[in-house]
Amino acid sequence: MKKILLNVLAVFLLIEEWLWDALVKLGSRLSVWLHLQRFDHWLLMASPAIAMTVFLMPVVLIAPVKLIAFWLIAHGQVIQGIVLLLATKLSATLLISHIFSLTRSKLMTFVWFAFFYTTITRWLTWAHERLKETEAYTRAIKLKKLAAAKLEEWIRGT
Repeated sequence: MKKILLNVLAVFLLIEEWLWDALVKLGSRLSVWLHLQRFDHWLLMASPAIAMTVFLMPVVLIAPVKLIAFWLIAHGQVIQGIVLLLATKLSATLLISHIFSLTRSKLMTFVWFAFFYTTITRWLTWAHERLKETEAYTRAIKLKKLAAAKLEEWIRGT
């Protein structure tokens, strides 16, 4: 049972990591495509308090949408609810990853944020060390590299 759980955790961690990396790249490309460089520059120059406010906005804005998704699921519209939940989660993660990539140094000036970030990073490092030996991890790494190459090819092609 432990081996199965470790394999599932390995796949989950790698998917999460891959999504974050891919969404950071996609966010940067969208910023260029949508001509948001002025906003990005403004955000880079903003105070830590403004950076934190902008960083937290997607979290606050998606909360009502998540509630709607859960309401849909609870009322028998499971597929619609799951699709809404996934679309909301991916959109928010895209925004958060892009904003974080621009404002990380400013966000780290908040003691509570730095503590939270380093704690999660430490935990993820510990988890990755434990999972490196699993078969699922090695397969997922190969899949991640293949998917990243395909995504990069797609981004360059558009």
